[in-house]
Amino acid sequence: MNLRNLFVAALCIVASLVNAAEIIRISTHETDLVFRVGNDGRLYQAYLGKHLKFESDLQHLPNGKEAYLTHGMEDYFEPALDVRHVDGNASTLLKYVSHTSNKTLDGATETIITLRDPVYQTTAVMHFVAYPEVNIIKTYTEITNAEKKPVKLAKYASSLLHLDAKKYYLTEFSGNWAKEAKMSSTPLNFGKKVLDTKLGTRANLFTPPMFILSLDQEPTEDEGQVLLGQLGWTGNFRFTFEVDEDGRLRIISGINPYFSEYELGAGETFTTPEFFFTLSQQGTQHASLCFHDWARQYQLRDGDKDRMTLLNNWEATYFDFNEEKLCNLMDDAVKLGVDMFLLDDGWFGNKYPRSSDNAGLGDWEETKDKLPGKVTKLVDEATKRGIKFGIWIEPEMVNPKSELYEKHKDWVITLPNRDEYYFRNQLVLDLSNPKVQDFVFGIVDRLMTDYPGIAYFKWDCNSPITNIYSPYLKDKQQHLYVDYVRGLYSVLERVKAKYPNLPMMMCSGGSGRIDYKGLSYFTEFWASDNTDPLERLFIQYGYSFFYPAKATCAHVTTWNSTTSVKFRTDVAMMGKMGFDIKLSDMSADDLTYAQGAIKNWKRLRPAILEGDMYRLFSPYDGAHASTGFVSKDKSQAVVFVFDTYPRYGETTRNLVLKGLNEDARYRVKEINLEPNKQSRLRCNNKVYSGQYLMTVGIQAFSANKLTSHVLELTKE
Repeated sequence: MNLRNLFVAALCIVASLVNAAEIIRISTHETDLVFRVGNDGRLYQAYLGKHLKFESDLQHLPNGKEAYLTHGMEDYFEPALDVRHVDGNASTLLKYVSHTSNKTLDGATETIITLRDPVYQTTAVMHFVAYPEVNIIKTYTEITNAEKKPVKLAKYASSLLHLDAKKYYLTEFSGNWAKEAKMSSTPLNFGKKVLDTKLGTRANLFTPPMFILSLDQEPTEDEGQVLLGQLGWTGNFRFTFEVDEDGRLRIISGINPYFSEYELGAGETFTTPEFFFTLSQQGTQHASLCFHDWARQYQLRDGDKDRMTLLNNWEATYFDFNEEKLCNLMDDAVKLGVDMFLLDDGWFGNKYPRSSDNAGLGDWEETKDKLPGKVTKLVDEATKRGIKFGIWIEPEMVNPKSELYEKHKDWVITLPNRDEYYFRNQLVLDLSNPKVQDFVFGIVDRLMTDYPGIAYFKWDCNSPITNIYSPYLKDKQQHLYVDYVRGLYSVLERVKAKYPNLPMMMCSGGSGRIDYKGLSYFTEFWASDNTDPLERLFIQYGYSFFYPAKATCAHVTTWNSTTSVKFRTDVAMMGKMGFDIKLSDMSADDLTYAQGAIKNWKRLRPAILEGDMYRLFSPYDGAHASTGFVSKDKSQAVVFVFDTYPRYGETTRNLVLKGLNEDARYRVKEINLEPNKQSRLRCNNKVYSGQYLMTVGIQAFSANKLTSHVLELTKE
C-alpha cells in the first residue's frame, strides 16, 4: 500500500473513532432525545425519555436503533426513507457527516444532523427544534438529490422515533361529519398499526393528524409516561406504529406516500412537514398543558392576542337573506353584546346565484338582488352599530354550475375521460397550478382591497379531492396531493404577509382540517358542524388534548333544543365563543341569560383563553362532565360542570379541582345563573383553601338531567 493510501486509511480510522464518540443531545427541561454515532458511521437513537440530570451519564447509553431507517439495507421493518436511484438501485445507506446546535430567535434550540449516502450522495438533514420551557420538540427532514438526474422518493417520513417499554397503548381520534374526535384506546402488539388519510383536502374528515401513546399502562390524566404527537400538514398523512419481534416500537410520521411517489430533480431538496411531540412523565393532563402553552407562544396565529365573540347568520337564514334581514341580524348582534357579525354562505353569484349548495361556488361577486349595496353596505352598517363585520368564503372549490367552471375547466381537478363525481355538488380547484393560486389569493385580496373594513374570514373547505387528475401536472400526477398542499400554503403565506392583522377561521365542514401548520395561518378552527351541546362535550374534550380553548370555536345554536339555552351557552363558553341563533327564537329570559354569559366570558378571558385547562371529569366516564380553567397567576379560576343523564338516585361524588395554589384561599361563586334563579349549590359563596379544593373537592354534580353550573373562583 502506498503512502497516500495509508494516509487516507488512517484518516478514515480517525474519522470513524471521532464519529463513534459523537453524542447528540436534544433536550427540554423534561425530556431528552439522544443520538449516538456508531462505529459503522451510522446514526442511532440511544434514548428517548425523562431528562437526564448528568451529562456524564449519556456515555453509558447503548446505540439503540438506527435513527432514520432506509429501504434496501439490512433492516426488516418499515423504513422512513425509500429512494429509487437513477440506476434502478432502491437502496440508501445514510452515514453521519456532522451536526450543529444553535439558539433560535424565539429562544428554542435547533439541532441539525446531516447524514449522507457515501455512494449516491443522497443527503438527509434532520432538524430538531426543542422548546425547553414548554417541553415540545419539533422535527422535520430535508432530503437532497445529489445525482445528475431525477430520483423518485417512494417514502419520505418527517420523523422516526424508537420506544422500548413493556406495553404500549395507542389512543386514536376518529369519526365523520358531526361525529368528530371519538376517542378509543387499544394495546399495540407485534405488527403494524396505521392511521392515515387519503382525502387530499378535507383530509381530517375521518381522523385528525394526532395521537396519544401511553407506555406501560393505559393512559391516565395525572400519571404515567405518555407521548402526544401531531403532524403539521394540511393534507394526507400517515402514522405507522410497528412493534418488532423484541417488543420495541417505532413510530413513523409524515405525508402519506399513497399515490405520492415524488420525483426529485438533480440538486433539488424535498422538505417534509413538521412533526410536533411532547413526552410527559405525569400523564396526559401535563402533556396537554405543554401543547397549549407552546401553541399560544410559538405556533397558533395570533396566539398572544384576543378573540372576538360573534353572531353568525347561517342557522337564522341559511341561503335566504337580503340586506334588510342581515341588518336586522346585526341589530341582534348588538343586542346580544357580541363583537362581530359574520355573513355565511350564499352572498355571491349572478349568472348562477348561490341560493343552494349546487350553484355559484367560484363566482365571487355579490349577488345583485340580495346585496345591491354590495359588501360596502354591510361593512358600513356594522360600523354604524359599533361591531365588526366578517365574511365566509370557500375559495378552493367550484360548482360545475358556475361561470368559473365554464371558463376554466382546466383549473379543476377532474379526470378527462370519466364521468365527474361530486361531493356536496362541487369539485376542487387545482392549487398545484400557479394561476389557480393567483385566483384564490385574488378572492381575499379583492375583498380586502374593495372593503378594507372586513375584519374576519371564515375559510371553508367542504370537499375532499375527487376525480383525481391535475390538468396542470400532466405526467406528474403523483405530485398532486403534495403540490396541492404546497400551493395552499403559498396562497396563505401571501394572505398573511399582505394582511398580517386579519384573523381567519379554519373551517372544513367541521374539523375536516385541524393541524398546527394550518393553524399558523388561522387564528382558530371550527371543531364540528355538530353544535348539539351533549355531542360537543365529547368533541371539545377530544380536541382539548392538543388545542387550547383559544383555538377552538364553539357556538350556541338550536341543535338539540331539549337542552336549555343555558346548557348550550355554558358548553360554548369553554371555547372561542359565538352564536348562530335567531333572537326571535329565544325567550326574554334566555336573551337576558345569554347577554350576561357573554359579559362573563369576556371578563373571564384571562383564565379561559390564556390560562391552564384541566379536564376534571371526562364525559366518557359517566353522566357528568367538568372542565376547569385557571389563570396563570392562579388568582382566578372558572369551572364548568354538566349533568347529562344521571341515573335515578345516583350517588354523586365530590368534584376535585386542579391547578390552584394550595396555600391560597378561594371564594367559590356560582355565576351564569338564569334570571330570577338562585344557586342551590352548597359551595356557593364559600371560601376554601386551594388544598381543600384539590384534595376533598366540592359537591357540584347532581342527579338532575341536563343541568349545568359555572363556578368562578377568586383568590382572597
